[in-house]
Amino acid sequence: MSTALVPSIRLATIDDAPALGTMMWNFEVEFDVPCDPADVLAARFARILAHEGVFALIAGQEHGFALITLRPAIWFDGPVAQLEELYVIPSRRDRGIGTALLRTARTIVRERGGQEMHINVDEVDSGARRFYERHGFVNVEADGEADDVFRMLCYVGSTYQGPPRARSTPST
Repeated sequence: MSTALVPSIRLATIDDAPALGTMMWNFEVEFDVPCDPADVLAARFARILAHEGVFALIAGQEHGFALITLRPAIWFDGPVAQLEELYVIPSRRDRGIGTALLRTARTIVRERGGQEMHINVDEVDSGARRFYERHGFVNVEADGEADDVFRMLCYVGSTYQGPPRARSTPST
């Protein structure tokens, strides 16, 4: 990994919503995930970036982004952060951009009083798992006893009764 040309990282504004929507769409398409069109994603970015507990970071000239949400916590003072998305465009990977986005996100979360960041990663995404583990994230928690270690899981369910609903996809 070369870090010689890591671009600057900045906080996104609502004016960046179109670029964020496009990068998010490219991310989903790259991994063959059904998603709404870029303009719909851009409108969502514009809406959620208006919230105090949400921020996004952009690397360089739209080389990548991170989306972070903050929520109140009962375990300690300050919010818990959720790294919702972290994406670097394929042509800019392995240059330290993801690391720079993650470090900047952690710094901002600390500045806003947060002590913990959560990240959901697909089990089969070994590259992302290695990346986050390299940066100190774990998916197991020890309770002080050597044999009392358990794996943390993320369960996803619909707010509707019954099985999870599929993400919306563009109409044809």
